[in-house]
Amino acid sequence: MDKHYADITAVMKRYYDGLFHGDVATLQSVFHPQAQYATVSAGALLHFNMAEYMGVVENRASPADRGDDYSYSIDAIRLAGPTTASVELTCAMLGKRYTDFLSLLFLDGEWRIMAKIFHAEDLLN
Repeated sequence: MDKHYADITAVMKRYYDGLFHGDVATLQSVFHPQAQYATVSAGALLHFNMAEYMGVVENRASPADRGDDYSYSIDAIRLAGPTTASVELTCAMLGKRYTDFLSLLFLDGEWRIMAKIFHAEDLLN
């Protein structure tokens, strides 16, 4: 199981790198093409499929370009057997603090994110 933790940690670094740099190709390498993205942080459901979500990332200024600090933490990794995992990750970027709950599956020899559900709140000045 230790290898799974190391592999998932590596996927989370690629995930955050993709978010931080606005790198759609990197994000596509960690998300399954049928993954889902959802939040109700602003009081209403915001839901995207991967094509929609990649368009959002592609069309916004990246946190790196904005000068945001590169910082994230993996708060929990939970495995449910050799093919199912969940990760809780927190980070601050784009003027918000994010708590991501990521569901991963081990498919075709690699871990891929199948769902991203998150909460975002404004950073205090």
